[in-house]
Amino acid sequence: MFPSMPNDDPWDAEASQQVARLNPGRPKAGFYGAVPEEDEGVQPPGSEDEDEEFEEIEVLPVRPKLSAAIGGFAALLALALIVGAHATGPGSRVSYAVVLFGVQLLGLLAWIMALRPPAAGVTASVVALTALGADYLAVTGEPGELLPMFLTALGGFTVAMVAQVVRAGDRQRAKDSWRSTLLIVGGATAYATLITLTREPLGAQAILVCCTGAGMALLVARLTDAVFPKPRIAAQVARGATGIVVGAMLGTLTSAMLGSYLVLPFTPGKGAVLGLVAAVAAHLVDLAVNFGEAGRRLAGEAPTFWVARHMQGPLGGLALTAVAAYASVHWYLS
Repeated sequence: MFPSMPNDDPWDAEASQQVARLNPGRPKAGFYGAVPEEDEGVQPPGSEDEDEEFEEIEVLPVRPKLSAAIGGFAALLALALIVGAHATGPGSRVSYAVVLFGVQLLGLLAWIMALRPPAAGVTASVVALTALGADYLAVTGEPGELLPMFLTALGGFTVAMVAQVVRAGDRQRAKDSWRSTLLIVGGATAYATLITLTREPLGAQAILVCCTGAGMALLVARLTDAVFPKPRIAAQVARGATGIVVGAMLGTLTSAMLGSYLVLPFTPGKGAVLGLVAAVAAHLVDLAVNFGEAGRRLAGEAPTFWVARHMQGPLGGLALTAVAAYASVHWYLS
């Protein structure tokens, strides 16, 4: 209707559309294609590094013979605790205390080498004396009395911490390692509760049920890892979930069968409860040791001596089982 006006401006909208039609294969980027787009084939600078970082995750291989050996050690340790509790007479627990003190020293050696607290020599000496004092109080004190042993463990922990802050080089590390020191003192003195249990009417049977459940759980779990370590709990931990579940189930079943043969108040149901608590306690400590070793390996720290590294799981698991047995006698069976 109106005559078309001449197009004086070469950069108006119609001219830009015509330029775009003449170059259909070129994508428009930015404002009128003034800013070029990045090439699709070129990756961001950090993407290759991220891919390499994810590819460098090391899958720790499972060693079947080692897993079977750890399971056998756990079973032998549980058997020694059970036989010692039933072999000593009612009025003489000194022989059982000697056996337990040897187990305490073995666990102390493993935990000192694994956790590496400051002033390791002084700490080990203090914890050894603390464990010996707890055993003496368990033999000579009132049956079932746990407060003196608790105060002894608390005093040993305090002395160990004071010894760690004497030297200036150990003072900074002591602020970060007090949890490790507490675990060492608690694990060494926990075995003394078994002496106290043997002096009670239900103590020996509770030790039988709990230590059997814990030992069976650890043995079956490790033997299953030697054959079928799947599904893996973590790539850096050579443990399988199947063994842990099957071990806890068989440990509970074995304790339930023992509960059916023991006198009242033991029943199959109560035996199963004690076995399940003991199996879970042993598994928790054993897995915590495995994850702790994996964390130290990822942090680049020097590995622990192999004997101490593989013994501390069963030793710590049965130490917690001793506390679980004491709690079951006083808060569940009674």
